[in-house]
Amino acid sequence: MSKRILIIEDDHDILRLLRMHLEALGYSVTSCDNGEQGLMRALNQKFNLLVLDVMLPGLDGLEVCRRLRDAGNALPILMLTARNSELDRVLGLEMGADDYLPKPFGIRELQARVKALLRRTALNAQVENRVDRVITCGRLHIDCTKRLATLDLQSLELTAREFDLLCYLASHPGRVFRRAQILDAVWGYQHSGYEHTVNSHINRLRSKLERNPSRPEYVLTVWGVGYKFNDAVSA
Repeated sequence: MSKRILIIEDDHDILRLLRMHLEALGYSVTSCDNGEQGLMRALNQKFNLLVLDVMLPGLDGLEVCRRLRDAGNALPILMLTARNSELDRVLGLEMGADDYLPKPFGIRELQARVKALLRRTALNAQVENRVDRVITCGRLHIDCTKRLATLDLQSLELTAREFDLLCYLASHPGRVFRRAQILDAVWGYQHSGYEHTVNSHINRLRSKLERNPSRPEYVLTVWGVGYKFNDAVSA
């Protein structure tokens, strides 16, 4: 059964381009050109991926993303942003987008990003069907199968990508990972130009996880190398 992709894009030329090249990969594509209609489809129909433009008339892409996440919808989101709009990219990730692609983009990169997100979703589904895997480290409790994380018995409100990142690092305590390794393992692709994506997600994860994000207890920076999960946290 082919994967179903929803595209919300108001530029009809870009929309046609997206549809043509995603359908060429065998995906079933549904599209609309405004945020309100797209949001209703995302909430009421089943899709495997949402390709979402930031600049939309009426309800913009950031608000569509926020409302989906507020509704508990975990649909993977690839957000399309203007080339030089770093703010859009940061806000999109903050709202719960899983990845972003700056315009103008190459078709091969678009296809690679879509494949990576769908592959990561499939891997997460496989994990959920395995024997329960629970990680306890000091005050932190992570149920990787149920995708739940608690700190001092309080639930952590993590995005899907933040949870994947936490679970990956915590599954290898003490091991130092380069940004490119994390990008490949958690996002499903390697691209040196996007390693700052890892930094952004680490910072947001720390803001939710650490007592003092500037002096982290769990997710540590290894200067000049990358990051590791602290294997010396005491109960």
